[in-house]
Amino acid sequence: MGHGGNVIAELMADHREVEQMFDQIQALPAGDAKRRDIADQFTIELVRHSVAEEMYLYPAVRDHVPGGDMIADRELKDHAAVERLLKELEQAPVEGAEFDALLTRIVAEVSEHVADEETNLFPALSGVCSPDQLDQLGDKIRAAKKVAPTRPHPSAPDTPPGNKLLAPGTGLVDRVRDFVTGRGKS
Repeated sequence: MGHGGNVIAELMADHREVEQMFDQIQALPAGDAKRRDIADQFTIELVRHSVAEEMYLYPAVRDHVPGGDMIADRELKDHAAVERLLKELEQAPVEGAEFDALLTRIVAEVSEHVADEETNLFPALSGVCSPDQLDQLGDKIRAAKKVAPTRPHPSAPDTPPGNKLLAPGTGLVDRVRDFVTGRGKS
């Protein structure tokens, strides 16, 4: 989280980080307790990443990219699906078959979403925004990730202004819960 660079470099670095976590968790045997720690870590990163995109990237796509409303709506639908799966994974026992099934679905959904963003959305955005605009978006994304929630909240608003109003407070509560429980520290 917080890699630097323009919005595309920042988000692509996040993608690589989550892919590494997916590789780590998939390399462990089913039922291994370390899988919970890795799942918690990629959940934290995916939620922060998604919230930041919802706050700043998708509004920019709507404003600048031809057909941006349709693109942003599809991306938000993808986020909602993954967030519901993450919520289920959070509650699934690591040693159960449900955990593995959810993990497989999350990896597939996120991988498809990442490929679509990197193949279609990012080139479209870079084609219509100046380097300065992309840098400013990168700064906004980094700032948003610092205050974003760390746990899935499928019923929370995913578009402005609701997400910009509620995400920082929800994020604070999540970070306090994480601190108290030690979640995400391994």
